[in-house]
Amino acid sequence: MEQVKVVKMTPKDVDEVFHIEELIHPKHHWSKESFYNELANNLASYYCIKNEKNKILAYIGFWQIIEEAHITSLAVHPDFRRMQLAQALLIKTIDDCYKNMIKYITLEVRESNFEAISLYEKFLFESIGMRKNYYQDNGENAVIMFTQNIWYDTFKNNFNNIKNSINKVLVSYD
Repeated sequence: MEQVKVVKMTPKDVDEVFHIEELIHPKHHWSKESFYNELANNLASYYCIKNEKNKILAYIGFWQIIEEAHITSLAVHPDFRRMQLAQALLIKTIDDCYKNMIKYITLEVRESNFEAISLYEKFLFESIGMRKNYYQDNGENAVIMFTQNIWYDTFKNNFNNIKNSINKVLVSYD
């Protein structure tokens, strides 16, 4: 079982994160400058998952505004998918939301990204609408997804069950 660590993203991580971004979105992706700007933004939190060799396998970013969190980016290196890394990042994000008294989490996802939609539904995100022609590279629509209040028992119980089901990697959190 591979050991991985969820750590706060730093400017030193941007080159490697950018490489993953280019792999996943070859035609239209965030720039390095966008990541540097996000790291300097007081509303934003960004985390990476690193393996024992300090290689970045995945990352997530989100904003926290009053009682809502907005996930801005979540990506897993193509060579490391199906290892529950996205789940580990969502767990860290939701734990941060609990610490900061956030009530709701939202995001947009490509309507063709069925794997991601399925993952978010596992975490009890629900589709609440569509942003037409949202993605600049191909004009694809984005599904707007939102959680119920994360303090409700239904959400908390589901979240704890997911936390306890990570079994493909050994995750530690900084």
